[in-house]
Amino acid sequence: MWWFAAGLLAMTLLAILIQRQAGVRLGVQPLVAVIRAAVQLAVIALILRGVLALPWLVLAFVVLMLSTASWTSFSRLKGIPDARKAVVIGIFSGAFVTIGLIFGLRLVEWEVANVVAVAGIVIGNTMSAATLTGRHFERSTVARRGEIEAWLSLGATSRIAYQTVAQESMKESLIPNIDQTRATGLVTLPGAFVGALLGGASPTQAAMLQLVVLVGILLTQSICSSVVIRVLSGSPVVPQEVRTS
Repeated sequence: MWWFAAGLLAMTLLAILIQRQAGVRLGVQPLVAVIRAAVQLAVIALILRGVLALPWLVLAFVVLMLSTASWTSFSRLKGIPDARKAVVIGIFSGAFVTIGLIFGLRLVEWEVANVVAVAGIVIGNTMSAATLTGRHFERSTVARRGEIEAWLSLGATSRIAYQTVAQESMKESLIPNIDQTRATGLVTLPGAFVGALLGGASPTQAAMLQLVVLVGILLTQSICSSVVIRVLSGSPVVPQEVRTS
């Protein structure tokens, strides 16, 4: 165990060194992030023992993940009008619709372990979509402030004034996942595929599971991103500067 911890620490410190050499000053944030991840995963491993033993706890666990994801995303978007509302509605709606369809269509068998695994993947990617969409929206809004205020002064609704910004923000937030999906199997072997293989599944079964995950991520990010930009573009208040946090 000590060798495992030492190896992770060495890799983390190397990443920090590379960042500093590139002039990216993140301080101890990467190290803190890794330590938090280790502690949180240890806690989650203990919690999952109880969840898997008592299936009715799975709903509470999913709600906990959704709440944590919403809080994490909102912490990156503080100061943007209606950010909390946008994040909560976007993350919850994207995750519930996608998870419901995956199990409702029986693309994955309804088992407690499967629900926890799929929910974790879907919610994590929904959180990323909410954060990326919100930050792109903020930057684009500041850059196009004059144009947006001109539309508003002419009597346009906020949704019309923000239309171009909203479309660009959603597009930019979805591109990374679309590129990853397109490169799957040629450039990367994603975690679900590798995990299924290591768990004893056949290559065909692993590929089918990975496709479910990829399409699920695409759907949940699309729902979340569209909800986020719709809520944010409903505010007539135009941010004046981009935060660096």
